[in-house]
Amino acid sequence: MFSRWQLARQYLQYYYSAANGKGHGVHSPFVYNFIRQVLNDNRQFYAYYYIEQLRTQLLQNETVLEVEDMGAGSVVSKTRQRSVASIAQHAAKPKKWAQLLFRIVHYYQPQHILELGSSLGVSTAYMSLANPHARLITGEGSKEIAMQARKNFGSLFLENIELVEGNFDDTLPEMIRRLTTVDLAFIDGNHRYEPTMRYFELLLPAMSAASVMIFDDIHWSEEMQRAWTDIQQHPAVMLTVDLFFFGLVFFREDFKIKQHFLVRY
Repeated sequence: MFSRWQLARQYLQYYYSAANGKGHGVHSPFVYNFIRQVLNDNRQFYAYYYIEQLRTQLLQNETVLEVEDMGAGSVVSKTRQRSVASIAQHAAKPKKWAQLLFRIVHYYQPQHILELGSSLGVSTAYMSLANPHARLITGEGSKEIAMQARKNFGSLFLENIELVEGNFDDTLPEMIRRLTTVDLAFIDGNHRYEPTMRYFELLLPAMSAASVMIFDDIHWSEEMQRAWTDIQQHPAVMLTVDLFFFGLVFFREDFKIKQHFLVRY
């Protein structure tokens, strides 16, 4: 993991080299529409209020959970105690990015969604409410965090979510089989090169030309940056959008040539 100083320096490099966040000068109609219709959609959807109300409650919840910390591979490296409030503060997706996930799902309306890394279910809830008719399977490695996430789904009356517990190396193949096709995959799991590339390769056969993969924290470490570069160069990938914290991957053959965009967000 990069230090805060290293990450800040990289963010400044990204910020000053990225395309305009309003779409000016972006010559891809697809990316221009994404910027205008998704990134810059400033509507306050009803779901935002309910989920952020839940987040506020979680930030005040001092219940202590036994958290299994999954390292690379299939070994649980350690178990430690953490409060729900601490997990909500440090592990739940921030409002800006969780609401972007909502808008992506709301705009593209994927019917089969897969998420690796439920945490307390904040990002899951946003995607669920963005398309209540979608089937959403999410995976969480820690049993007690998964239990809390299920409580959160119940409090929001979410009925289209299936949560799978266990190490992603063991659970991902079965999650993919249950969905058959994956229209949108959000990868927020083991932030290392080898696991990230393994998840990407496992998901590829289930992706269609209209599917999208979203990778979290693509500049979090040297390993994640290397994984992001290799994903961009994969023959199946036709277009990527780098938002610094999120990386979006598209497979549409009608793009004809590979295109990679840095967009300020």
